[in-house]
Amino acid sequence: MQMMRKLVPTGIAAAEIDRMTIHSFLGEQRNSGKPRTIKLDDSKLENEWRSVEYLLIDEMSMVGLTLPAKLNRIISIAKHVDPQVSFGGVNIIFFGDYLQYRSVYDASLHTDFSLPSKKKSSKLLTEKEIQQRVARSLILQINCVVKLTQQMCTEDSRYLQLLECLRHGQCNYDDYELLLTRVVGQPSKGSLCDSPWNKAPILVFRNEVRTQLNNKAAIHNAAQLGHVPMVCVAQDTCNGKPIKDPILIKK
Repeated sequence: MQMMRKLVPTGIAAAEIDRMTIHSFLGEQRNSGKPRTIKLDDSKLENEWRSVEYLLIDEMSMVGLTLPAKLNRIISIAKHVDPQVSFGGVNIIFFGDYLQYRSVYDASLHTDFSLPSKKKSSKLLTEKEIQQRVARSLILQINCVVKLTQQMCTEDSRYLQLLECLRHGQCNYDDYELLLTRVVGQPSKGSLCDSPWNKAPILVFRNEVRTQLNNKAAIHNAAQLGHVPMVCVAQDTCNGKPIKDPILIKK
């Protein structure tokens, strides 16, 4: 029985902390204009939400208002509760910092629709804009805010000072020089260039990063051994015949 679900807006964050993206959980594609079709007697959906009492959403700055609106609609149907009950009675807990990143192609959770808009007032709101305003009214019902003041990611006081200046847009040349060194942390910590860390495997979630690391490692090892790196181009075939498709050859 799963009483708590943990969701994040991006696939990379989900892979790092063993969670699921919000879009995957909703069963919808990102930026899809078509809402998910839900039947009132969807037993699979009901089973997914039957025991859920808490929903944790991380990286809240990247979550736009469209997603909470969809969540509210789906949970209300799955729980068979009055649509006026926010999120079907499930406790929603947001984690993160409003000022960290912006949501993509969506209005931020802190969007104030009461402010004057550049959009012509005579133009009718789209369905998406209506749902964003519904979600904003849900966000305004949050009744508890906890501010964490102790930095747990680093103990480097100089780096913490830099982050604080960066947050308020007050960085100076000394901060710039510190970033150029790319050295953050305690000087007593071992270097990745020293044994045994220089032979430790590196895990990444992007093939592009993996390829760049492998290229640099190959060049470095060749230089250490006094050899010249060689590039061997693969001659791929399909059913025993050379591939002639220029698109496949380019890739």
